[in-house]
Amino acid sequence: MKPPMFIGPLSSKQHQRLERGLRSRDGFELRRCQILLASARGDRPSQIGVHVGCTAQTVRNTLRAYRAEGTACLRARSSRPKHSTPLLADAQGERLRALLHESPRTFGKTTSRWTLALLAEVCVEQGLTPRTISIESIRRALQRLGVGWKRAKHWITSPDPRYRAKKSSVIG
Repeated sequence: MKPPMFIGPLSSKQHQRLERGLRSRDGFELRRCQILLASARGDRPSQIGVHVGCTAQTVRNTLRAYRAEGTACLRARSSRPKHSTPLLADAQGERLRALLHESPRTFGKTTSRWTLALLAEVCVEQGLTPRTISIESIRRALQRLGVGWKRAKHWITSPDPRYRAKKSSVIG
């Protein structure tokens, strides 16, 4: 079993900074200061977690952050990813566009209308995406492709071999 984590003794300047953080309006800074001061007293991460109202892992993460960054770890950082690439980009996007021009029935579906959820399902089945993605991701991919999508599209098709002739005689 590993020994419990501690930050060790604090200098007077560090201790003053953490004491000042206890009066902060920012909840993130306040909690981190509570954790660090408790660790400096010699409390174990599990004890600190119970006292502060968080998990022992949160305490350990705070201690690691303090060791790496010092008092700079008291400021919350953005949780937003630094960069992400869309799952349906370039070649997959063009394959998605080609899917739209086929009937969902070609893929064994019971409807003849495409919905975003149905597109997401077929994308996984056809290997366009490694996992099921949200309908918002599908909508954004279609937007990048310049395909307007407001509702399910309905292309009228019929199994009747004379369908085209009948339709053209009605439409004119």
